Amino acid sequence: MAHYIVLANFTDQGIKTVKDTTKRAKGFRELAEKMGGKIKDIYWTLGRYDVVLTMEAPNDETATAILTKAGSLGNLKSESLRAFDEKEMDSILAKI
Repeated sequence: MAHYIVLANFTDQGIKTVKDTTKRAKGFRELAEKMGGKIKDIYWTLGRYDVVLTMEAPNDETATAILTKAGSLGNLKSESLRAFDEKEMDSILAKI
């Protein structure tokens, strides 16, 4: 599975209903599972981003579908980063 790091901020709607954020996180985990992905970790953070999470998906298309669906609910705006573990990076480096 491919790995992703997601950086997110609450929208106006999301911060107004922030008391439900952990409930929404549980729902997001379930959504990702149904769509073929897996949410590994979710952290609520201080600083530039309100939430940082790590997830896995079989491919970029699935990851995009999961994050687009989550974004369509209106509580978060996110930026996603495709991440490579050491084994994947070794494979990439072997090609150059």
